[in-house]
Amino acid sequence: MRSLRLLSTVFFASLMVLGAAASAAQADRFRREFPIPTMFSRPVAITAGPDGNLWFTEFDGNNIGRITRSGSITEFPLPTAGGKPEGIAAGPDGNLWFTEIVGNKVGRISTSGTITEFPIPTSNSAPETGIAQGPDGNLWFTEGGGNQIGRITTAGVITEFPVPTFNCYPEGIAAGSDGNLWFTEASGNKIGRITTAGVITEFPIPTISSDPIGITAGLDGNLWFTEATGNKIGRLTTAGAITEFPVPTAGSYPSGISTASDGSLWFTEWSADKIGRLTTSGVFTEFGVHTRDSEPTGIAAATNGSVWFTEVTGNKIGAFRP
Repeated sequence: MRSLRLLSTVFFASLMVLGAAASAAQADRFRREFPIPTMFSRPVAITAGPDGNLWFTEFDGNNIGRITRSGSITEFPLPTAGGKPEGIAAGPDGNLWFTEIVGNKVGRISTSGTITEFPIPTSNSAPETGIAQGPDGNLWFTEGGGNQIGRITTAGVITEFPVPTFNCYPEGIAAGSDGNLWFTEASGNKIGRITTAGVITEFPIPTISSDPIGITAGLDGNLWFTEATGNKIGRLTTAGAITEFPVPTAGSYPSGISTASDGSLWFTEWSADKIGRLTTSGVFTEFGVHTRDSEPTGIAAATNGSVWFTEVTGNKIGAFRP
C-alpha cells in the first residue's frame, strides 16, 4: 500500500509539473518578441496604423519601423540624419505622423514608406513622444524644450501655443471625449487641456513630483495617464477631477499607456520589465516581459485585442494576446 501511495504521489506530482509546463507554454504563445534588424535602434513609441500593421519609432536607429501582425519588420530611414524620431500617431489622412526630437521636425510617412518632413518654427523645441490626431482633423504634438503645444495640418502648416506654466516640459498628448486635447506636463506636475482654438487650462496632480508621461482617452469618457516617479496611474475627468491608483510593483516607472477595445488600460512598466493592465474600476494585473532589462516604453492596443509594445534596450517589439 505504501508503494502504491508513493507511486500515486509521484504520478500526481508529475501531472502538476506537466500542467504547469503546459500553462507556461500556453502563456508563451501569447507573449512574443521580435528583434529589430537595426542593432541598438532604441524603439520608443508605437501605434496601430490604418493598414492593419503597427508602426514604431527607432530613436537611435533613425528609422520608422513597420511590423506586421505576424512579426515581419520593415524599416524606413529618415531623410534627416540624426533626426531621432520619438512619437508617432496615425493621422486622419491615412498616413503616420511622427516627431523628430533632434531634427526639430514633424514627419509624415505613407503606408508605402514615403517620408516628408516639416520644420518646426521654434528652434530646439524638442518635440516629444506626444503626437495625436485631433477632432479638428489636424495633428497635435508636444514641444518639451519649447514649452508649447503644436498643431500641424495635413498640408504641413504649423501653429504653436505656449503653455502657461514655465518649463513644464509637455510630453504626452491625447484627444479627449470633450473635443479638446489633453497633455501631460512632466516637470510642471500637471495635466493640461487645450481647445482646438488654443486655449489652455491646467490641472495640478495631487502627488508631488509625480512626473506624468503618457496619456490616453478611456472608453469611459475620462483621461488616463501614467505617473512615472509617482508610480501610479491617474484618472482625470473632463471636469478636471483626478483620482490616482498606485501600481502594485514598487518603483516600476509606468510610462506609455493605451486604451483597449474592452475599455481596459494597458501600460508599460519601464523599470520592472512588465506591462500592466488596469480596469476602469481600479483592478491591476501585471505581466512580465521575457527579455530582462528590456525597458518597455511605448504601447499600443490593436483592434484584435492584442497589445504591442517597444523594448528600448531590448531592441525588440513585444506582442501580447490576453
